[in-house]
Amino acid sequence: MSAKSLRWLLIPGLLFAFALPFLGVGCGGSSPVWDANRAGPKVVVSFAPLYCFAANVAGDDAQVKAVMTTTGPHEFNPSDTEARLLSGADLFFINGLQLDNGLADTMQRGSGNKRLKIVDLGGRIPADRLLKGQAHEHGHAHEHAHGAHDPHIWLSPDLAIAMTEGIRDEMKAADGAHAADYDRRAAEYIAKLQAIKSDGIAMLRAKKDRKIVTFHESLSYFARSFDLTIAGVVEKSPGVEPNIDEMNEIVALCAKEGVRLIAVEPQYGSNTSAAAIVKELKRRGIADAALVEIDPLETVTPNALTPGWYEAKIRSNLAALRDAMK
Repeated sequence: MSAKSLRWLLIPGLLFAFALPFLGVGCGGSSPVWDANRAGPKVVVSFAPLYCFAANVAGDDAQVKAVMTTTGPHEFNPSDTEARLLSGADLFFINGLQLDNGLADTMQRGSGNKRLKIVDLGGRIPADRLLKGQAHEHGHAHEHAHGAHDPHIWLSPDLAIAMTEGIRDEMKAADGAHAADYDRRAAEYIAKLQAIKSDGIAMLRAKKDRKIVTFHESLSYFARSFDLTIAGVVEKSPGVEPNIDEMNEIVALCAKEGVRLIAVEPQYGSNTSAAAIVKELKRRGIADAALVEIDPLETVTPNALTPGWYEAKIRSNLAALRDAMK
């Protein structure tokens, strides 16, 4: 039996194992997850960018909590903490597009909350606004298929607006008494997202070297938003270093296309392969080849997750590109 076949046989067992800690939900001895003194919907989101979208719409009229922080949707394994969170929630906003759908279903079953409404935000975006997806094998021993479309939609301010609008509509449906407030706050936040788009375009308008190689398949929507071109990818499978042949292909591509910037991600502490590519490009005469750090916003430390985190991180990414591009 192949290793790949064995992994697929293990997946049902893994999902069952994820659900086992949920069986204790409802037992005493744990501190409350939700503030019982606050009225309004109890809203859960899957990971950090969605928290920002939802928190800005919610204001003081709803409670918003994120399931994932330091671990992103590619590696997250749910526990009883998430079960307790979901057991009292009204809405669960997920990215969708097969990034977190399976996790959401598993967590809802484990929570026992049959009234919980899972809202697939990516699934509501028209297909003609989406990019083709990739299927790849992760280094943590299971295959992860993204489905027909690239799920990294939160990195596009335009699609972040569409997700915010979806959150607004669901909150209004759940809490009609505050519909006007959700409308107002959503409009204010959408204006901030529109400003990110226009400011970013202006910031990079004069730059000539608009082709970059990315660390893994995550920045296509970001690139489309700001008129950049993804020339290639260092790690076709996140966490799996390219072999020597793949490294040579990337170097040859960069030399041929005049690509000098290699984007790396803070979530991956070792940038050995990316640094080696830059070194080889310099040896071949591209003296200004360089690394530029672009955060895909999949993880965050809990104390850093504020309603303004998404705006600050996207602007930081744009500033890093501005400083690195010529």
